[in-house]
Amino acid sequence: MQTQRFISTVDHVVEHPEVWTQRLSKSRWGDRIPHVEHSSDENDAWVVDGRRWPLLECAQAGAVMNDRAAAPKRWEDMPQSAYLPAERLKAMDSDGVACSVLYPSLAGSSGETFGALADSELALACVQAYNDWLAEEWAGASKRFIPQCLSPIWPVEVAVAEIKRSVAQGHRGVVFPAVPMHLRDVPHINSPEYDPIWATCQDLEVPLCFHAGSSVQLQFPVAPGSSPELAAAMQAVTRTASAVFDLVNVLFSRILLRFPRLKVVFAESTIGWGTFLLEYADHQYAQDHCDYELKPSEMFRRQCYLTAWYDPVQINARHIGIGNILWATNFPSANSTWPDSQNFIDKCMAGMSEKERHQLLWENAAKLYKVEGNGVME
Repeated sequence: MQTQRFISTVDHVVEHPEVWTQRLSKSRWGDRIPHVEHSSDENDAWVVDGRRWPLLECAQAGAVMNDRAAAPKRWEDMPQSAYLPAERLKAMDSDGVACSVLYPSLAGSSGETFGALADSELALACVQAYNDWLAEEWAGASKRFIPQCLSPIWPVEVAVAEIKRSVAQGHRGVVFPAVPMHLRDVPHINSPEYDPIWATCQDLEVPLCFHAGSSVQLQFPVAPGSSPELAAAMQAVTRTASAVFDLVNVLFSRILLRFPRLKVVFAESTIGWGTFLLEYADHQYAQDHCDYELKPSEMFRRQCYLTAWYDPVQINARHIGIGNILWATNFPSANSTWPDSQNFIDKCMAGMSEKERHQLLWENAAKLYKVEGNGVME
């Protein structure tokens, strides 16, 4: 009997406390360097250019905690599989994950922590340190890790240079905030000023990746006094639901028309709402007499991907397109399917052929991220 291993297209690395302190100049940046501070109330926090980020907010590792609704308050409580490549490989092996596409944590799921820094030089230094660390300590540890680089959001020429430098290092995707103008005073993402970034991704054949939740302004705030369990559940759902806004904007922005070979991934998006959104986008396209060469659904099927991990696939794939769905575990977040991903796959892909399952679990991601092999092991 053959076992189908799969490529998880959305997983997170938790950055260890020395990522930036070891790589940035103390004499130049001083305490502005991202670092972990310990406090008397036993709640550790990252500090980035004077702004504090409680560890429990920026290092989501619920899947490997005793209580999935909990998060580490002190670095010493962080499970090693969240931040050590060797331990991550063991967790992957136990779940049937052949390769893992990596997104950041403290840096923001789409790099928004550094995108919000007003000092462009510090932002670039932080981004470069992260990109170097991911390439050296993760991708350098195993070919099973698929690194994706962060990009400065501004100036554009600096972003382009960093993307080119990082792809030359081996990065195979570009993580970018979907709403950069929510982070600092920069042009709207649909502005042609960003075109050199999209052109670079297209020319280098690396996907542009928007992770759901990069803008808190698109998410409904949790009510004060909510239980930790309720707050965690609501945050997970509203974060994922905010991908609707990211996709709608891309479909109506003309970016996909200007860059017809650009591939765009909407990470941690789910697929259940895709049918509704594509139908409605096409309807409104016709109602408002848009003059685009392609309907939104046609642009989507040519260039876009949604990610899934718990959704029933067969009914949604008929409308979204089986070639536009990527599978994920979301490790080590609380909403991850780890360590039960195989059962989720069997349940979610019920009624689908082995060929269809293989396309969803391997072929789509392997083509997008240039992964060799076929994912099948005896």
